[in-house]
Amino acid sequence: MKTRFALTCLAACTLLGSVVALAAEDTDADRSHPGVYVADSAITMKIKTKLAAEHLTSLGRIHVDTDKDGVVVLSGSARTKEAIDKAKSIARETEGVVSVTSTVTVKKDD
Repeated sequence: MKTRFALTCLAACTLLGSVVALAAEDTDADRSHPGVYVADSAITMKIKTKLAAEHLTSLGRIHVDTDKDGVVVLSGSARTKEAIDKAKSIARETEGVVSVTSTVTVKKDD
């Protein structure tokens, strides 16, 4: 389990580094301010890392997206309502998050 967590963190750091590099080169109108894009990605990565640290398997099926205003949207599914509540709590407690919206549904089996 520790190896899996370490690999998740390593992947998160690698992905964040890639996002920083891509944001610097991106000329898309939606990404006209790369610093904002990187900040949003950093918030998303922080939340994903915290979810992975909880070691609840159903949290891995929850998707995280952050907009430019610090609004986090959680989507996907979890095995229990408690897991959904935990994910929302983690997101709310993350620095830079303004609000959290969740469309996560309870799904017992894959």
